[in-house]
Amino acid sequence: MVEQGSGMTPGALAGMLGISPTTLRTWHRRYDLGPSARTSGHHRRYTPEDVERLRRMVALTARGLAPAAAARVVLGEPAPAPAADPRPALGEAEARTARRGFLSAANRLDEPLMRDLAAKLVAEHGVVDAWQHVFMPILVELGGRAVALGRGVEVEHVTSAAILHVLRGVPLPAEEGRLAALLACAPDEQHTLPLEALGAALSECDSTWRNLGARLPAGALLAAVDKLRPATVVVWAHRADLARGVPLDGLVTRFDAVVAVAGAGWEEVDVPPAVERLTSLRHGVRIVLGATGRGG
Repeated sequence: MVEQGSGMTPGALAGMLGISPTTLRTWHRRYDLGPSARTSGHHRRYTPEDVERLRRMVALTARGLAPAAAARVVLGEPAPAPAADPRPALGEAEARTARRGFLSAANRLDEPLMRDLAAKLVAEHGVVDAWQHVFMPILVELGGRAVALGRGVEVEHVTSAAILHVLRGVPLPAEEGRLAALLACAPDEQHTLPLEALGAALSECDSTWRNLGARLPAGALLAAVDKLRPATVVVWAHRADLARGVPLDGLVTRFDAVVAVAGAGWEEVDVPPAVERLTSLRHGVRIVLGATGRGG
């Protein structure tokens, strides 16, 4: 299948790379990643340089990078960053007004109004701004009030339900290529809303994700990563004792994934040097997009 001095045939190269000849032809036609040598009989053949480029192409697409973006990397061009969000940023004055209106509705347990207000914020400014400037400050305030006064837990719960409803309304992207992010809570961690916010923000960026939810045993997390092979794993914990139950060493050493931790529980916990500490929702989105070669 290989002609002496002439390079490799498409069929031989496809078999070696584990892809179909049709894929090779498509990459040739769309991205100019075809064979660059010819035999005396004018048959096209792949040179060692062509083969190396296509090896990289296969590796990048296996990591979840779209073929067009992978081709740019292979050809020496930067992978494209996601398009800039055309929606205006949420200013502080507008955020204060939104928080006042939201808290007023929360104190009345007016969940329909809270859903409307939350949906409007997400539609006009995006999940990240709505979460960081309105939803999260409100939840922190309501949670602190409930602890200090010993009452008002129902207000916090209804508010969380309204926000969750809107976050889950963000359309999911199409499932193509490698899963971008696997989201999970530490064992015995029951607070899942921050992961829901991250998932919704990733959906807005057309980035795929799965959320394994609350109280995930360590072994179940490792099993899920082994099955799904995501580009990124994000684990949430709001207390240090919960964070210490996460098998970070196993995640880092056993899998080819970016491992990140989020939540106040990690502030006093030592983590392996390879683990990313997420400082905000925006930072989390940037890390996931970076892991799939999309910039941030």
